[in-house]
Amino acid sequence: MTDWLIKNVGLMLSGDVDQPILDADSLLVKDGLITQIGTGLSVPAGATVIDASGGALCPGLIDSHCHVVLGDYTPRQQMQNFLDSCLHGGVTTTISAGEVHLPGRPKTASGTKALAILAAQAWASYRPGGMKVLGGAVILEKGLTEADFEEMSREGVAVVGEIGLGSVKEPSEAAEMCNWAKNWAKKYHMVVMMHSGGTSIPGSSVVGARQLLAVKPSIVSHINGGPTAMSFDEARQVIEQIDSAIEIVQCGNVKRAAQVSELIAARGEYNRLILGNDAPSGTGVVTLGILRNISWLASLGGIDPALAVCAATGNTARVFGFNRGRIAPGLEADLVFLDTSIGSTGKDLLSCLTEGDTPGISVIMIDGKIVVNGSRNTPPPMRKAVIL
Repeated sequence: MTDWLIKNVGLMLSGDVDQPILDADSLLVKDGLITQIGTGLSVPAGATVIDASGGALCPGLIDSHCHVVLGDYTPRQQMQNFLDSCLHGGVTTTISAGEVHLPGRPKTASGTKALAILAAQAWASYRPGGMKVLGGAVILEKGLTEADFEEMSREGVAVVGEIGLGSVKEPSEAAEMCNWAKNWAKKYHMVVMMHSGGTSIPGSSVVGARQLLAVKPSIVSHINGGPTAMSFDEARQVIEQIDSAIEIVQCGNVKRAAQVSELIAARGEYNRLILGNDAPSGTGVVTLGILRNISWLASLGGIDPALAVCAATGNTARVFGFNRGRIAPGLEADLVFLDTSIGSTGKDLLSCLTEGDTPGISVIMIDGKIVVNGSRNTPPPMRKAVIL
């Protein structure tokens, strides 16, 4: 495995809301991990150099909400290699919110359990373009037992997909729902997502503040709608009364995204905000969706662009317990070299985001391996990283 010295970084974004910008211009990567961060670091023996050319460096972006199925193919949009395409938008980790678009998806307890285990194990062994995918989010169907949760956890299932997409919808219709979310999922270390807003697919349900406050999930999924948002009054109630992570998605309501961002900023609760695509969906596959989310927050939502980057990196990593998502010693070297795009009125990355533009990406690294050398999807960056 190649060891690296990365030098001449003009802006190092940490992904950590407590210190979003690092006072450093170089870092070392060894055996796929970040080992040292500093200023003017020397080239270790045998290391290869990447010159950032004065551009920016940030952790690999994490898509907190994707409806993968099996392999790099989406039945919803009949599109191949969509994850590889999202990788070119800086997304180095994607998280399944449930393999809901599988044709003929089983809706029995045994079937939904089998699908979750199959998807979790398949994605653990498959990296499209090098991207890491946390797959196998179980969709809650009536009849699941604690023994099923124990088995799923043992077999690699780490996420309860969006509550509201399966047959279990209302806390009042099945007391097990609250047990699953509050007891069994917690006992077996699962992250619990819960749908919010209007219906997204046939068979799903409208979920508002009443249901969310009853369940108190780990994540309030697409609070700005997937695609239809709950009222801002309900969104405010949820944010103020429970401490769940708050997710904003690309395939949602732009107005509600701005309102929620402003409320999060006013409360100073930047650590709660995470970003997803919620694609593939009827909206399509938005390969630059996470970058666009960051620019939404910075240009429309009143959030400092360096903190907006944290919402797409370190915040999500913390919710899911990943050893990545920040630039810090000992963490996986998932890194994105980016800069203001040529033609943007923003003359550096932060002002580009504040203007609402999409930045350009030159190089992407996962676990210390170069997986993209020149993004095919972003506009060209003003300053390109160069592998020497």
